[in-house]
Amino acid sequence: MTCYTLGAWKNINKIKIENIQKHLNLWYEKNHRKLPWRETNNPYYIWISEVMLQQTRVDTVIPYFLNFINKFPNIESLAYAHEEEVLKMWEGLGYYSRAKNLHRGAKVIVEDFNGNMPDTLEEIKKIPGIGPYTAGAILSIAYGKRAAAVDGNVMRVFSRLFYIKEDIAESKTRKEMEKIGGHVVSPQNPSFFNQGLMELGALICTPTSPKCIACPLFLECSAKSLGVQETLPIKKKKPKVKTVEVEMAIVYKKKKLLIMKRSTQGLLANLWAVPATERELNFENGKSIRLELEENYGMKVTEGKFQFEKKHIFTHLKWKMKIYFFKLIEESPIDDPEIKWILHDEIEKYVFPTAFMKILKEIESIKADEVCKL
Repeated sequence: MTCYTLGAWKNINKIKIENIQKHLNLWYEKNHRKLPWRETNNPYYIWISEVMLQQTRVDTVIPYFLNFINKFPNIESLAYAHEEEVLKMWEGLGYYSRAKNLHRGAKVIVEDFNGNMPDTLEEIKKIPGIGPYTAGAILSIAYGKRAAAVDGNVMRVFSRLFYIKEDIAESKTRKEMEKIGGHVVSPQNPSFFNQGLMELGALICTPTSPKCIACPLFLECSAKSLGVQETLPIKKKKPKVKTVEVEMAIVYKKKKLLIMKRSTQGLLANLWAVPATERELNFENGKSIRLELEENYGMKVTEGKFQFEKKHIFTHLKWKMKIYFFKLIEESPIDDPEIKWILHDEIEKYVFPTAFMKILKEIESIKADEVCKL
């Protein structure tokens, strides 16, 4: 059985490719899940769905997708929306740079392409946030173009199907697999073929315990014939996620909660939050965040009263969040639109990242009156 090394994809047997195309397209036609973005070939809807599906489960995406296209039914409505509106519709999905790139991309499409999603690889790659995978998905699904759409699921399928023993975490492997995708994609129905590969990776050719007996490509799978399907793909382990202790301040003034907009750069950029800071090594009992309030916000507050602890995991780090309540004693006049005092029923007007929404939901049951008695 052939083991295909990088660069050897052109040697894949023509009959093998034709069998893969035939069986995969038939399987997808009969077995694909009924999902709202599959009921259309509207390139805008396909674009939105593909971006939402990055790093996010299908079941989670469905209501967000429906709400998003209801709010922004076309590219123009998205382009002319305020960023805050777009982020609000994204609230809870995480990875907010995706929403920001969609917004930026819509503006580029309106300004440079008369509001029409480009239908060539050269032009579609000019849209912010559209990389090789998203470009291939839009071109093949919306326009029926013969383009590769290779994501993590597809790389896993290819690793097993063609017995490729290369690290899929490396960019050179991804680039070669994109070439494989372009080589084997069905010319008759590239939409079904690419969606079939994605669906196969999601439902059958799973990371662990692949359901080989139900796979339409069972007879063509090199790894299965050797009994090594569960050893592939090869992927180097991610570095251990760093844990950071973060102190957060819940500060009330006459039943109003203090919130602020985070920096335009870095983690959770430009989103609303309660004051937060990394805990200094030798500081305890909320001292780090209390100094932050005094030095950066000009607020004199009581000693912090610890309330509860939460955890939140990002891609590259884990926050161990400690929440402290403070009573405001004195404040310097602040003329900054990015620092606000709001009532609890006004929280919905602002976009908070998931990490902070966990905190806000937790404190909903705590009366502001009780905090003020600290």
